[in-house]
Formats: sequence, C-alpha cells, structure tokens
Amino acid sequence: MESERREIPRTRALKAGRAILAGGYSTFDCMVRNLSQAGAKVQFESTADIPADFRLRFEDGTTHDCHVRWRTARELGVEFTDRKMN
Repeated sequence: MESERREIPRTRALKAGRAILAGGYSTFDCMVRNLSQAGAKVQFESTADIPADFRLRFEDGTTHDCHVRWRTARELGVEFTDRKMN
C-alpha cells in the first residue's frame, strides 16, 4: 500500500467548478472530487486543453490559482498556489 505523500490530507468532495484559463476567455466545467487547503483532484471531460496553470472557481464564488501536479486523460491533481502559508 502506497503511503500518503500530501502534506495536508484531502477529504472527499463533489463540487461543481470551472477552470478559467489565462485572460479569462476560455473556461471548462469540472467536478472537484477531493479537496484540502493545499489542493484538489479535479475531473474534466478531457484534460487535453487544460494548461499547467489556471484559476479554479467554485460554484460559491471562491477561487484559487492552481498548478497541475499530475494529470490523466480526465483528472488533474492541482496545488493551490495562492494559499496563505503560516
């Protein structure tokens, strides 16, 4: 069994979101499948057009700047690059 490598454990989630690309002219609907203060697993129809850095907006209006840490054909693991460090 693989050990947990995340600094902050994630909890399961099922939240609608939207990836907003640089400039805000392109957006992609997504589902957030797990979430922590540090990042999330995000599911798309396809990740082919999602760049390494984008903004993620939740349906409640909360946004995070994200950097892709891993990628499959339909899912991304992202780190929130705008989170406040203690």
